[in-house]
Amino acid sequence: MIPLCDLQQQYSVLKEEIDEVMQQVAAEANYILGSNVRAFEQEMAAYCGCRHAIGVGSGTDALHLSLRALNIGPGDEVITTPFTFIGTTEAICMVGAKPVFVDIDSRTYNVDVSLLEAAITDRTKAILPVHLYGQPCDMGRIVQVAETYELAIVEDCAQAVGATYQGKRVGTFGKAGCLSFFPSKNLGCFGDGGMVLTNDSQVFERVEMLRRHGGKVKYHHSEIGLNSRLDELQAAILRVKLRYLDGWNRSRREHAYRYNRFLESVPEIQRPGEFGVRDSAVPTCTSEANEGIEAVYHQYTVSVADRETIQSGLGDAGIASAIYYPVPLHLQEVHRDLGLAVGTFPVAESASKHCLSLPMFPELTEEQAFSVAERLRRLTALECQAA
Repeated sequence: MIPLCDLQQQYSVLKEEIDEVMQQVAAEANYILGSNVRAFEQEMAAYCGCRHAIGVGSGTDALHLSLRALNIGPGDEVITTPFTFIGTTEAICMVGAKPVFVDIDSRTYNVDVSLLEAAITDRTKAILPVHLYGQPCDMGRIVQVAETYELAIVEDCAQAVGATYQGKRVGTFGKAGCLSFFPSKNLGCFGDGGMVLTNDSQVFERVEMLRRHGGKVKYHHSEIGLNSRLDELQAAILRVKLRYLDGWNRSRREHAYRYNRFLESVPEIQRPGEFGVRDSAVPTCTSEANEGIEAVYHQYTVSVADRETIQSGLGDAGIASAIYYPVPLHLQEVHRDLGLAVGTFPVAESASKHCLSLPMFPELTEEQAFSVAERLRRLTALECQAA
Protein backbone atom coordinates (compact mmCIF):
# COMPACT_ATOMS: atom_id res chain seq x y z
CA MET A 1 0.00 0.00 0.00
CA ILE A 2 1.27 3.48 -0.91
CA PRO A 3 -0.45 5.99 1.42
CA LEU A 4 -1.39 9.54 0.56
CA CYS A 5 0.62 10.73 3.58
CA ASP A 6 2.69 8.61 6.00
CA LEU A 7 2.70 10.24 9.43
CA GLN A 8 3.68 7.02 11.18
CA GLN A 9 6.94 6.85 9.26
CA GLN A 10 7.71 10.48 10.08
CA TYR A 11 7.14 9.86 13.77
CA SER A 12 9.30 6.74 13.77
CA VAL A 13 12.23 8.78 12.45
CA LEU A 14 11.77 11.56 15.02
CA LYS A 15 10.51 9.42 17.90
CA GLU A 16 13.40 9.97 20.31
CA GLU A 17 13.44 13.74 19.84
CA ILE A 18 9.67 14.12 20.05
CA ASP A 19 9.25 11.80 23.02
CA GLU A 20 11.95 13.68 24.90
CA VAL A 21 10.32 17.10 24.48
CA MET A 22 6.89 15.69 25.34
CA GLN A 23 8.30 14.33 28.59
CA GLN A 24 9.94 17.68 29.32
CA VAL A 25 6.60 19.47 28.95
CA ALA A 26 4.94 16.93 31.24
CA ALA A 27 7.69 17.33 33.83
CA GLU A 28 7.47 21.13 33.78
CA ALA A 29 3.64 20.97 33.93
CA ASN A 30 3.30 24.41 32.33
CA TYR A 31 0.76 23.54 29.67
CA ILE A 32 -0.74 26.86 28.56
CA LEU A 33 1.31 29.58 26.80
CA GLY A 34 4.52 28.25 28.26
CA SER A 35 8.14 28.54 27.20
CA ASN A 36 7.75 26.33 24.12
CA VAL A 37 4.94 28.44 22.71
CA ARG A 38 6.97 31.63 23.19
CA ALA A 39 10.09 30.07 21.68
CA PHE A 40 8.21 28.59 18.73
CA GLU A 41 6.57 31.93 17.98
CA GLN A 42 10.01 33.56 17.85
CA GLU A 43 11.45 30.75 15.72
CA MET A 44 8.60 30.87 13.22
CA ALA A 45 8.78 34.65 12.93
CA ALA A 46 12.50 34.34 12.17
CA TYR A 47 11.93 31.48 9.72
CA CYS A 48 9.21 33.30 7.82
CA GLY A 49 10.94 36.67 7.93
CA CYS A 50 8.35 38.70 9.81
CA ARG A 51 8.25 40.65 13.08
CA HIS A 52 5.56 38.71 14.92
CA ALA A 53 4.03 35.23 15.11
CA ILE A 54 1.09 34.33 17.36
CA GLY A 55 0.21 30.69 18.05
CA VAL A 56 -3.52 29.97 17.99
CA GLY A 57 -5.81 26.96 18.14
CA SER A 58 -6.17 26.20 14.42
CA GLY A 59 -5.68 27.55 10.93
CA THR A 60 -9.35 28.56 10.82
CA ASP A 61 -8.93 30.51 14.06
CA ALA A 62 -5.88 32.22 12.57
CA LEU A 63 -8.00 33.49 9.66
CA HIS A 64 -10.89 34.46 11.91
CA LEU A 65 -8.74 36.36 14.39
CA SER A 66 -6.81 38.11 11.62
CA LEU A 67 -10.01 39.43 10.07
CA ARG A 68 -11.26 40.58 13.47
CA ALA A 69 -7.95 42.29 14.16
CA LEU A 70 -8.46 44.26 10.94
CA ASN A 71 -11.97 45.29 12.04
CA ILE A 72 -13.61 43.51 9.12
CA GLY A 73 -17.24 42.77 9.93
CA PRO A 74 -20.90 43.06 8.91
CA GLY A 75 -21.44 44.83 5.60
CA ASP A 76 -17.84 44.27 4.46
CA GLU A 77 -16.76 42.09 1.54
CA VAL A 78 -13.67 39.89 1.27
CA ILE A 79 -12.51 38.60 -2.12
CA THR A 80 -11.32 35.00 -2.20
CA THR A 81 -11.35 31.76 -4.18
CA PRO A 82 -14.25 29.30 -4.47
CA PHE A 83 -11.81 26.37 -4.73
CA THR A 84 -10.47 25.72 -1.26
CA PHE A 85 -11.38 24.29 2.15
CA ILE A 86 -14.46 25.69 3.91
CA GLY A 87 -12.31 27.16 6.70
CA THR A 88 -11.47 30.11 4.45
CA THR A 89 -15.06 31.30 4.07
CA GLU A 90 -16.00 30.12 7.55
CA ALA A 91 -13.65 32.74 8.92
CA ILE A 92 -15.09 35.44 6.67
CA CYS A 93 -18.66 34.61 7.64
CA MET A 94 -17.84 34.30 11.35
CA VAL A 95 -16.93 38.00 11.45
CA GLY A 96 -20.16 38.84 9.61
CA ALA A 97 -18.53 39.72 6.30
CA LYS A 98 -19.48 38.42 2.86
CA PRO A 99 -17.18 36.23 0.76
CA VAL A 100 -16.93 37.41 -2.84
CA PHE A 101 -15.52 34.79 -5.17
CA VAL A 102 -13.44 35.08 -8.32
CA ASP A 103 -12.60 32.09 -10.50
CA ILE A 104 -9.28 30.27 -10.45
CA ASP A 105 -6.35 29.85 -12.82
CA SER A 106 -6.66 26.47 -14.55
CA ARG A 107 -2.93 25.77 -14.22
CA THR A 108 -2.22 26.64 -10.60
CA TYR A 109 -5.74 26.28 -9.09
CA ASN A 110 -5.08 29.59 -7.32
CA VAL A 111 -7.19 32.71 -7.70
CA ASP A 112 -7.07 34.21 -11.20
CA VAL A 113 -5.51 37.60 -10.49
CA SER A 114 -6.81 39.06 -13.77
CA LEU A 115 -10.33 38.89 -12.30
CA LEU A 116 -9.66 40.68 -9.01
CA GLU A 117 -10.37 44.28 -9.99
CA ALA A 118 -13.75 43.45 -11.50
CA ALA A 119 -14.85 41.99 -8.15
CA ILE A 120 -14.03 45.10 -6.10
CA THR A 121 -16.90 47.24 -4.81
CA ASP A 122 -17.14 50.07 -2.32
CA ARG A 123 -17.70 47.42 0.36
CA THR A 124 -14.53 45.45 -0.37
CA LYS A 125 -12.14 45.53 2.57
CA ALA A 126 -9.68 42.70 1.90
CA ILE A 127 -8.32 40.11 -0.49
CA LEU A 128 -7.83 36.63 0.97
CA PRO A 129 -5.65 34.59 -1.41
CA VAL A 130 -5.15 30.88 -0.74
CA HIS A 131 -1.82 29.29 -1.68
CA LEU A 132 -3.51 26.04 -2.63
CA TYR A 133 -1.60 22.74 -2.65
CA GLY A 134 1.54 24.65 -1.62
CA GLN A 135 1.72 26.73 -4.85
CA PRO A 136 2.23 30.46 -4.14
CA CYS A 137 -0.31 32.84 -5.63
CA ASP A 138 0.81 35.69 -7.87
CA MET A 139 1.48 37.95 -4.92
CA GLY A 140 3.08 40.65 -7.04
CA ARG A 141 -0.18 41.35 -8.83
CA ILE A 142 -2.29 40.87 -5.68
CA VAL A 143 -0.19 43.39 -3.76
CA GLN A 144 -0.46 45.83 -6.66
CA VAL A 145 -4.26 45.59 -6.72
CA ALA A 146 -4.52 45.83 -2.93
CA GLU A 147 -2.36 48.95 -2.81
CA THR A 148 -4.29 50.59 -5.65
CA TYR A 149 -7.63 50.10 -3.92
CA GLU A 150 -6.35 50.38 -0.31
CA LEU A 151 -7.35 46.85 0.62
CA ALA A 152 -5.88 44.60 3.29
CA ILE A 153 -4.33 41.25 2.35
CA VAL A 154 -4.81 38.22 4.59
CA GLU A 155 -2.97 35.19 3.20
CA ASP A 156 -4.24 31.66 3.75
CA CYS A 157 -0.97 29.70 3.93
CA ALA A 158 -2.44 26.57 5.52
CA GLN A 159 -0.92 24.39 2.78
CA ALA A 160 2.13 26.47 1.96
CA VAL A 161 4.42 26.94 4.95
CA GLY A 162 7.94 27.57 3.65
CA ALA A 163 6.90 28.43 0.08
CA THR A 164 8.40 31.58 -1.44
CA TYR A 165 7.47 34.17 -4.04
CA GLN A 166 10.34 36.28 -5.39
CA GLY A 167 12.50 35.07 -2.50
CA LYS A 168 10.00 36.08 0.18
CA ARG A 169 8.05 33.63 2.34
CA VAL A 170 4.33 33.51 1.77
CA GLY A 171 2.38 34.90 4.69
CA THR A 172 4.45 38.08 4.86
CA PHE A 173 3.02 40.09 1.94
CA GLY A 174 -0.03 41.56 3.62
CA LYS A 175 -1.40 42.52 7.00
CA ALA A 176 -1.50 38.89 8.15
CA GLY A 177 -0.52 35.40 7.04
CA CYS A 178 -2.30 32.37 8.47
CA LEU A 179 -0.78 28.93 9.03
CA SER A 180 -2.30 25.58 9.94
CA PHE A 181 -0.44 22.86 11.81
CA PHE A 182 -3.04 20.16 11.17
CA PRO A 183 -1.22 16.81 11.39
CA SER A 184 -1.00 16.17 7.64
CA LYS A 185 0.36 19.62 6.78
CA ASN A 186 4.00 20.07 5.73
CA LEU A 187 4.65 21.22 9.30
CA GLY A 188 2.08 19.36 11.37
CA CYS A 189 1.54 18.81 15.07
CA PHE A 190 -0.28 15.98 16.87
CA GLY A 191 -3.67 17.70 16.80
CA ASP A 192 -4.99 21.11 15.82
CA GLY A 193 -2.87 24.23 15.81
CA GLY A 194 -2.40 27.43 13.87
CA MET A 195 -0.49 30.70 13.72
CA VAL A 196 -0.84 34.31 12.60
CA LEU A 197 2.18 35.98 11.00
CA THR A 198 2.32 39.77 10.83
CA ASN A 199 4.60 42.78 10.57
CA ASP A 200 1.90 45.06 11.94
CA SER A 201 2.21 45.74 15.68
CA GLN A 202 -1.49 46.59 16.00
CA VAL A 203 -2.55 43.32 14.37
CA PHE A 204 -0.13 41.47 16.63
CA GLU A 205 -1.46 43.07 19.81
CA ARG A 206 -5.10 42.52 18.85
CA VAL A 207 -4.71 38.86 17.83
CA GLU A 208 -2.61 38.16 20.93
CA MET A 209 -5.38 39.60 23.08
CA LEU A 210 -8.29 38.00 21.20
CA ARG A 211 -6.80 34.51 21.38
CA ARG A 212 -7.05 34.58 25.19
CA HIS A 213 -10.58 35.76 25.80
CA GLY A 214 -10.06 39.36 24.72
CA GLY A 215 -7.94 40.51 27.62
CA LYS A 216 -4.41 41.83 27.94
CA VAL A 217 -4.38 41.20 31.67
CA LYS A 218 -5.74 38.02 33.26
CA TYR A 219 -9.36 38.38 34.37
CA HIS A 220 -9.62 41.83 32.75
CA HIS A 221 -11.39 41.69 29.35
CA SER A 222 -11.86 44.57 26.94
CA GLU A 223 -13.83 42.67 24.28
CA ILE A 224 -15.28 39.25 23.52
CA GLY A 225 -12.45 37.02 22.36
CA LEU A 226 -11.80 33.31 21.93
CA ASN A 227 -10.08 30.54 23.81
CA SER A 228 -7.66 29.85 20.96
CA ARG A 229 -4.13 29.25 22.21
CA LEU A 230 -1.56 27.01 20.61
CA ASP A 231 -1.02 24.14 23.03
CA GLU A 232 2.35 23.95 24.81
CA LEU A 233 2.78 20.28 23.96
CA GLN A 234 2.08 20.93 20.27
CA ALA A 235 4.54 23.82 20.26
CA ALA A 236 7.27 21.56 21.64
CA ILE A 237 6.61 19.02 18.88
CA LEU A 238 6.54 21.71 16.21
CA ARG A 239 9.88 23.08 17.39
CA VAL A 240 11.45 19.68 16.70
CA LYS A 241 9.81 19.41 13.30
CA LEU A 242 10.67 22.95 12.22
CA ARG A 243 14.34 21.96 12.06
CA TYR A 244 13.47 19.46 9.33
CA LEU A 245 10.97 21.53 7.35
CA ASP A 246 13.28 22.84 4.63
CA GLY A 247 14.60 19.35 3.96
CA TRP A 248 11.10 17.92 3.83
CA ASN A 249 9.95 20.63 1.42
CA ARG A 250 12.98 20.00 -0.77
CA SER A 251 12.06 16.31 -0.87
CA ARG A 252 8.51 17.21 -1.91
CA ARG A 253 9.83 19.28 -4.82
CA GLU A 254 12.03 16.37 -5.88
CA HIS A 255 9.02 14.03 -5.82
CA ALA A 256 6.99 16.54 -7.84
CA TYR A 257 9.76 16.72 -10.42
CA ARG A 258 9.84 12.93 -10.68
CA TYR A 259 6.07 12.73 -11.09
CA ASN A 260 6.22 15.38 -13.80
CA ARG A 261 9.00 13.52 -15.57
CA PHE A 262 7.24 10.14 -15.31
CA LEU A 263 3.97 11.61 -16.62
CA GLU A 264 5.23 14.08 -19.22
CA SER A 265 4.46 11.71 -22.12
CA VAL A 266 0.76 11.50 -21.18
CA PRO A 267 -0.96 14.65 -22.51
CA GLU A 268 -4.31 13.50 -21.13
CA ILE A 269 -3.01 14.14 -17.61
CA GLN A 270 -2.68 17.79 -16.60
CA ARG A 271 0.25 18.08 -14.21
CA PRO A 272 1.05 20.94 -11.83
CA GLY A 273 3.85 23.24 -12.95
CA GLU A 274 7.42 22.54 -11.92
CA PHE A 275 7.55 25.44 -9.50
CA GLY A 276 10.98 26.30 -8.15
CA VAL A 277 12.80 22.97 -8.03
CA ARG A 278 16.29 23.99 -6.97
CA ASP A 279 18.06 20.89 -5.75
CA SER A 280 21.36 20.18 -7.52
CA ALA A 281 20.05 16.79 -8.61
CA VAL A 282 16.97 18.34 -10.18
CA PRO A 283 16.85 20.94 -12.96
CA THR A 284 15.86 24.45 -11.94
CA CYS A 285 12.72 25.79 -13.58
CA THR A 286 13.43 28.96 -15.49
CA SER A 287 10.26 29.51 -17.52
CA GLU A 288 8.71 32.96 -17.19
CA ALA A 289 5.55 31.54 -15.58
CA ASN A 290 7.48 29.82 -12.82
CA GLU A 291 10.36 32.21 -12.24
CA GLY A 292 10.73 33.33 -8.66
CA ILE A 293 8.28 30.77 -7.29
CA GLU A 294 9.31 27.98 -4.95
CA ALA A 295 6.36 25.73 -4.15
CA VAL A 296 6.26 23.21 -1.33
CA TYR A 297 3.84 20.67 -2.87
CA HIS A 298 1.58 19.96 0.08
CA GLN A 299 -0.35 18.03 -2.56
CA TYR A 300 0.61 16.83 -6.01
CA THR A 301 -2.68 17.26 -7.85
CA VAL A 302 -3.37 16.21 -11.42
CA SER A 303 -6.45 16.65 -13.59
CA VAL A 304 -7.90 13.59 -15.32
CA ALA A 305 -10.97 13.07 -17.50
CA ASP A 306 -12.61 10.08 -15.81
CA ARG A 307 -11.62 10.61 -12.21
CA GLU A 308 -13.87 7.94 -10.73
CA THR A 309 -12.39 5.20 -12.92
CA ILE A 310 -8.82 6.41 -12.36
CA GLN A 311 -9.21 6.65 -8.60
CA SER A 312 -10.81 3.21 -8.42
CA GLY A 313 -7.99 1.72 -10.48
CA LEU A 314 -5.36 3.29 -8.26
CA GLY A 315 -7.12 1.94 -5.19
CA ASP A 316 -7.22 -1.58 -6.68
CA ALA A 317 -3.43 -1.35 -7.01
CA GLY A 318 -3.03 -0.30 -3.37
CA ILE A 319 -2.38 3.36 -4.16
CA ALA A 320 -4.15 5.98 -2.09
CA SER A 321 -5.48 9.20 -3.62
CA ALA A 322 -7.80 12.00 -2.55
CA ILE A 323 -10.09 14.66 -3.97
CA TYR A 324 -9.41 18.21 -2.79
CA TYR A 325 -12.14 19.50 -3.32
CA PRO A 326 -15.25 17.76 -4.70
CA VAL A 327 -17.65 20.71 -4.40
CA PRO A 328 -16.52 24.33 -4.88
CA LEU A 329 -17.54 26.69 -2.10
CA HIS A 330 -20.07 28.71 -4.12
CA LEU A 331 -22.12 25.52 -4.63
CA GLN A 332 -22.00 24.41 -0.99
CA GLU A 333 -25.28 24.36 0.92
CA VAL A 334 -23.85 26.72 3.53
CA HIS A 335 -23.41 29.44 0.89
CA ARG A 336 -26.79 29.04 -0.78
CA ASP A 337 -27.70 32.55 0.38
CA LEU A 338 -25.12 33.99 -2.03
CA GLY A 339 -27.32 32.87 -4.94
CA LEU A 340 -24.47 31.60 -7.09
CA ALA A 341 -25.59 29.02 -9.64
CA VAL A 342 -23.76 26.24 -11.45
CA GLY A 343 -21.69 27.79 -14.23
CA THR A 344 -20.79 30.95 -12.29
CA PHE A 345 -17.14 29.89 -11.87
CA PRO A 346 -16.52 27.32 -14.61
CA VAL A 347 -12.81 26.76 -14.00
CA ALA A 348 -13.32 25.98 -10.32
CA GLU A 349 -16.27 23.74 -11.16
CA SER A 350 -14.22 21.84 -13.73
CA ALA A 351 -11.36 21.41 -11.26
CA SER A 352 -13.74 19.99 -8.68
CA LYS A 353 -14.79 17.31 -11.18
CA HIS A 354 -11.36 16.34 -12.44
CA CYS A 355 -8.69 17.03 -9.80
CA LEU A 356 -7.01 14.10 -8.05
CA SER A 357 -4.20 14.27 -5.49
CA LEU A 358 -1.54 11.55 -5.56
CA PRO A 359 0.68 10.28 -2.72
CA MET A 360 2.99 13.09 -1.56
CA PHE A 361 5.10 13.10 1.58
CA PRO A 362 8.83 13.62 2.24
CA GLU A 363 9.59 9.92 2.79
CA LEU A 364 8.04 8.84 -0.52
CA THR A 365 10.64 6.82 -2.46
CA GLU A 366 11.49 7.14 -6.13
CA GLU A 367 10.28 3.57 -6.62
CA GLN A 368 6.92 4.42 -5.05
CA ALA A 369 6.55 7.55 -7.18
CA PHE A 370 7.34 5.52 -10.28
CA SER A 371 4.77 2.88 -9.30
CA VAL A 372 2.09 5.54 -8.84
CA ALA A 373 2.91 7.21 -12.15
CA GLU A 374 3.13 3.94 -14.06
CA ARG A 375 -0.25 2.78 -12.77
CA LEU A 376 -1.75 6.17 -13.65
CA ARG A 377 -0.26 5.97 -17.15
CA ARG A 378 -1.75 2.54 -17.74
CA LEU A 379 -5.17 3.53 -16.45
CA THR A 380 -5.16 6.62 -18.68
CA ALA A 381 -4.17 4.52 -21.70
CA LEU A 382 -7.04 2.10 -21.02
CA GLU A 383 -9.41 5.03 -20.65
CA CYS A 384 -8.29 6.44 -24.01
CA GLN A 385 -8.74 3.06 -25.70
CA ALA A 386 -12.24 2.75 -24.27
CA ALA A 387 -13.11 6.18 -25.59
